[in-house]
Amino acid sequence: MTEKKTNWLKRILLILLALVLVVIIAFFALFQGEIRTIWTIEQVEDLPLFTMEYEGDYGFDEFLETGASTDTELISFISSRLLKGIPMEFDLPDLGCSTFQVESPEGDWIFGRNFDMYDSPALLVRTTPSDGYDSVSMVNLAYIGYSAENLPDSFASSIMALAAPYVPLDGVNEAGVAVGVLLIDTEPTNQQTDKVDITTTTAIRMILDYAGSVDEALELLSQYDMHASANSCYHFQIADATGRAVVVEYIGDEMNVVESSRATNFLLTEGDWDFGSGQDRFAILESAMEENQGVMTEEEAMELLSAVSQNGEDSSTQWSCVYNQTDGTLTVAIDMDYDNTYSFAIH
Repeated sequence: MTEKKTNWLKRILLILLALVLVVIIAFFALFQGEIRTIWTIEQVEDLPLFTMEYEGDYGFDEFLETGASTDTELISFISSRLLKGIPMEFDLPDLGCSTFQVESPEGDWIFGRNFDMYDSPALLVRTTPSDGYDSVSMVNLAYIGYSAENLPDSFASSIMALAAPYVPLDGVNEAGVAVGVLLIDTEPTNQQTDKVDITTTTAIRMILDYAGSVDEALELLSQYDMHASANSCYHFQIADATGRAVVVEYIGDEMNVVESSRATNFLLTEGDWDFGSGQDRFAILESAMEENQGVMTEEEAMELLSAVSQNGEDSSTQWSCVYNQTDGTLTVAIDMDYDNTYSFAIH
């Protein structure tokens, strides 16, 4: 080979190498937040529990500009905005849960939450939006395609977890606002006005990101048309760091607010008290809270969650969370193992 041809080949190789470097740099520039987020995912011991720190902007302000009235529309936004076109599935099955708020002996406000469903892994997500409140929330990974046989335990398998900020089921923000969603066996909520549309889980995301109190959460919800995820119906328990707790229900597509420090899976709106299930668990919550005059330690709150846990053939308690709304911490028990709990914090 002549020296001229050798120099020509070297120049071609250098150009190709430069192009590859440009592509690599562009890729990391485009996906840097997502890549950093994926690298934060860790499994807690050998439990079906993972943690994730969302690094960067997950585009929720952008989402609220147009919203979504169905799971399909939400999936389309997530796929385009966070997954860069990668297709995903979304499944929000039946869930039976319990929530309550009590005060600790030290004056902290405590939010208790049981999440009941079939066996599935969980993800604890920390988010730090630049224009909202930092928060920690719990996500059931089965909703975005994971299972015991398919876990986010490698870089490639973790990509779908980027959708997690859009599917929280309970959580607390740094302002002390806690929220949890509970299934109601009635007609799906499907408000139809000229307001921007939101879904069940994006309503929780909105409250965690932007609400500094129960009043602010209610005002936010009133500005949007609610559409229940998975063609089901839900109500929300919302509580803040002043000790106020409410249950938000949608009956005949009208938003109703009930002052209540506890909830299970039946409607509390006057006239519909017995519609749904979970009255037995509600009675246990009511009795314990009245006996203690609404004051419990975090350990006692976890014991109460144990007392209302479920261990059925089709549904059992996947996680029990005791959120300290005052100091922004969280204690979690997985799969009803109340002898072993794990502590986390917003920061």
